[in-house]
Amino acid sequence: MMASKTYRARRLPAHGVESGWEALLPARTPTPALDHAITADVVVIGAGFAGLAAAVRLTDLDPKLSVAIIDADEIGHGASGRNSGFLIDLPHDISSGNFGADAVAKSHNEILVARTAIQHYARLAEAHGWDEEVFDPSGKYSVAMTDVGTEHLEAYSLQLKSLGEPNQLLNAAEVEDVTGTRSYKSGLFTPGAVMVQPTALVRSIADVFQEPVRLYERTPALSIESSSNGCTVKTPKGEVRAGRVILATNGHAESFGFGKGELLHVFTHASLTEPFAPAAIGGLRKWGATPAAPMGTTVRRINGPDGDRILIRSRYTYHPTIEAGAATIKSAGDLHDRKFADRFPDQRHLKMQYRWAGAMALTRNTVPLFGEVAHGIFAACACNGIGGTKSTSAGIATAELLVGHRSKLGDIFRSFEKPQTLPPRPFTDVGARLNLAYREWRAGRE
Repeated sequence: MMASKTYRARRLPAHGVESGWEALLPARTPTPALDHAITADVVVIGAGFAGLAAAVRLTDLDPKLSVAIIDADEIGHGASGRNSGFLIDLPHDISSGNFGADAVAKSHNEILVARTAIQHYARLAEAHGWDEEVFDPSGKYSVAMTDVGTEHLEAYSLQLKSLGEPNQLLNAAEVEDVTGTRSYKSGLFTPGAVMVQPTALVRSIADVFQEPVRLYERTPALSIESSSNGCTVKTPKGEVRAGRVILATNGHAESFGFGKGELLHVFTHASLTEPFAPAAIGGLRKWGATPAAPMGTTVRRINGPDGDRILIRSRYTYHPTIEAGAATIKSAGDLHDRKFADRFPDQRHLKMQYRWAGAMALTRNTVPLFGEVAHGIFAACACNGIGGTKSTSAGIATAELLVGHRSKLGDIFRSFEKPQTLPPRPFTDVGARLNLAYREWRAGRE
């Protein structure tokens, strides 16, 4: 009989100020916190993209499995409700480097991972009647502010065509017809991406669950005990005894000691304008655009009953404590104001009503923390960016691994290397901050 081992949380998630996505939605009554001892076949820690996808997939594969989902916060307040709301089906950058057979295979695998996630949400949207405010298969644009950005989009278009992926290059006038601004020099449209309201999306999934799946919000996991008899997850007022645990906490896996010395904790930042009259800015009333250069500026236009709004996402910051403070958010907000004015100079008077930050976890070799990390404990963590699709598919693959189901997706995740160890903290801290600053500088106006 193996000796039991306990993994105690050194810190709990602290997400900070409310995101604009959450602020725009009606108030929601969270499910009750766990206040007693329960048993389940599987306990999922974390109710974001990965954890919710794992729970859905478990019930698909075995409807009789009892599943308890616990989350330290309310649904949508964590990282999964704090992104810019893109489900992207294509690799961000395949236009540089040696595009040989290995690179082609890698790109096809990345596309399969992304589209598995998108198909997962598309099935849920159809089954439960979600409208386009929650899940909108509209495609997305990549846009360039500079000639260098245009060259990048042109090269990217060719590489996509070599993969058999449809896309359409746009000139400045055509981009203006979409965005309502003359600031962009060119664009590229790809039809497979989906726009979501991320907080509404995860809330909608939470509303799907019924027995034998139970969701407990505002219920942080304080410790996980693993033994030959199963696992016990302790919470402030209760506990869950389960055969297995799925750890879907992204960077907070490190709080329990998993991925220690392997995870980089990076925050992205977003600002959302006050509402404006739809006619104030021409073009389409709803669109999303990612930058031509990595680490550039993402822009979305959304609309609601009080008018239209523009979202600006830019700035990546490193925080080993997994918290971004008010000063960091203010600094990022100042950058967003400049980025907005550069893109919409005639609307520079518009104020930003909401500003927030969201965490993601990276690894040195850009692989997830995946698989059985301790007896009975399975991880679906470290999204390495593009969390909407990568985290979702990690959750699906983890559920399949747990029940012994084989799929192409699972084969891809099992083929990943283990995360590489980072240099000692002082070197990692300095290196991460310098790297982020350099990449942001290199992106320039993009």
